[in-house]
Amino acid sequence: MAYVKASTQYKREHKADYGHEKIEILYQDEWLVVINKPSGLLSVPYPGSKSRTAMSVLEEILRKQGKINSKHKPYIVHRLDRDTSGVMMFALTENACNVIMNSWHTMVTERLYHAVSELRNEKSKNENLLPPLSDSGWIEDELAQNAHNVGYVPKKGAKDKNGHQIKTVKARTFYKKILEGPTHCLFELSLDTGKKNQIRAHLAAHGYPLCGDEEHRAHTDPFHRLCLHARTLEFDHPFTHEHLKFEVAEPEEWAMYVKKGDKHPQVPVWEKEFKSKNSSTHSHKSNSEILKENLGEKRLSRKDRVHMGYIQSGKKK
Repeated sequence: MAYVKASTQYKREHKADYGHEKIEILYQDEWLVVINKPSGLLSVPYPGSKSRTAMSVLEEILRKQGKINSKHKPYIVHRLDRDTSGVMMFALTENACNVIMNSWHTMVTERLYHAVSELRNEKSKNENLLPPLSDSGWIEDELAQNAHNVGYVPKKGAKDKNGHQIKTVKARTFYKKILEGPTHCLFELSLDTGKKNQIRAHLAAHGYPLCGDEEHRAHTDPFHRLCLHARTLEFDHPFTHEHLKFEVAEPEEWAMYVKKGDKHPQVPVWEKEFKSKNSSTHSHKSNSEILKENLGEKRLSRKDRVHMGYIQSGKKK
């Protein structure tokens, strides 16, 4: 049986619109469409997946409009993670797709995200923590991907199990703390590069995991979703040359939560379910061993766990 993350299983059982998420069209012309994607909806399908996606939902809408054919259909130009909500663009012709992708870094003038993270725990004994973040600045740590295709910041000089240098890619994130509360922080972020899991990995590496981020060992999950939202997309239209800006605010509850603080957080429901489902049959094994066995992989050595950095191994801090 394929492994399913506890957080995903929880959403399947409790998210009211799971599998029926809707998108909101913010703008549409003959070349492109801008949408507001809800959390929990894949941007595009992955190999072997039959899940509903933002692309498939958009195709349904265009089909009802009578505007879809072999030359006029959605083409992906950038992506948002499944649990990331917010503003996203699709091209509507192959030519438009090529033009947009080839000019993305010049046509897009602003792309902002808002995120709620846990505050850095200065008492943490985790030796892999990078320095704390100031009020604003650049994060330029290079990223790697683990065996489960999750981005993370590897330890400097880290090697894989075969003794080879871990392959990394350059990544740059500009951040600003816009609201810091007793236990959490609301960040505004922009991407100079668009690598997989970039924001999540960069913040977690410095001790600020996003709320609801099971992969990067968050301890809080107040909204039963990853607290990352693509708030603003501003660009010069590649064909009409009109300057356009689309902005969808994150839920108001995020700022309220940060202001109040969460001094007695509940254990994330996905962590409780993971423990309860495995405690009876694996009581003699560590969480990292259980997780890896569920994934059908070998148990991680201590050296390999270090190389994984902040990626969730199931081991508690």
